[in-house]
Amino acid sequence: MPLVRIALRGGKSQAYRRAIGEAVHQCMVDVLNVPAEDRFQVVSEHDPDSLIYDPTYLGIARSDDIVLIQITLNQGRSVELKRRFYSAVAQSLAARPGIRPQDVFINLLEVTKENWSFGNGIAQYAPADAP
Repeated sequence: MPLVRIALRGGKSQAYRRAIGEAVHQCMVDVLNVPAEDRFQVVSEHDPDSLIYDPTYLGIARSDDIVLIQITLNQGRSVELKRRFYSAVAQSLAARPGIRPQDVFINLLEVTKENWSFGNGIAQYAPADAP
């Protein structure tokens, strides 16, 4: 169900990009209870003029190694669960591939289940009797 978009500065290795995707997915499985086979990710690299961020917003010192992670997922998770998820991702990315926690920006977009079609033009999660 989640759709993950990961944006970072260009020039990183395939192993670096893959490590980010794997870490985010594993944290979704471990913390948000996402099924392991439910993996849909878009990783995009940007030049300096296409990845714009404030280097000190909210007193957090960000660098050009910032990674923007946006996840669209079903609504309904508690604030505490989301906090645990944010922390797990930051810790995991610090361990591998070595991203500073200050450079991990996460945004969750919650939607209702009828907002998904996984193929065949069908809203798989929508009730059959929905208008």
